Amino acid sequence: MNKAHSARLSQPPGWSYNPSDLNQRLPIGAVALVGFGIAVYLSLYQYRVVDTVWEPFFGRGSERVLDSRISHLLPISDAALGALSYLADVITALIGGRDRWRTMPWIVIFFGVAVGPLGAVSVMLVIFQPVLFDSFCTLCLASAVISVAMIGPALDEVLATLQHLKKAKEGGSSVWRAFWGASGAAPNPGRAD
Repeated sequence: MNKAHSARLSQPPGWSYNPSDLNQRLPIGAVALVGFGIAVYLSLYQYRVVDTVWEPFFGRGSERVLDSRISHLLPISDAALGALSYLADVITALIGGRDRWRTMPWIVIFFGVAVGPLGAVSVMLVIFQPVLFDSFCTLCLASAVISVAMIGPALDEVLATLQHLKKAKEGGSSVWRAFWGASGAAPNPGRAD
């Protein structure tokens, strides 16, 4: 089997490209790695490992935002939580092959859950900056842009996976088994999915 034919077999039915192809996922992982670096740097400031935070545009805005009550509501700072989320994005972007939309739906769904809420939380935190603190944080804004930019490319793979799971259900297969990667699983009559 030649490479082009193999690539077409990995492509979801009805799609003009494969959202699980490595060339689709690597940019998401690379951008998440940049976000991880920013979040680690910001968390180092929040935990006083570094004394200052780089802020080219908003004076002491970054300090006001990063030292706010909201940034420390949880037992872990918001930047450290962001770093963990970005790390999950990087790892889940790299796991699996080009047909993971059907062979590893669980990792694709986890990937989507890791990327989607991070973007939503980032937008919420950006809204808080001027409203609650009358300040902005340049690197926080950059992190939010990164988070939002990852959502679209990640969600197309999630959509392909959800279509695969729907097709499994319509074909009488166990959605649960398909979710864990058992393709063509015979339906289990004693179990409701």
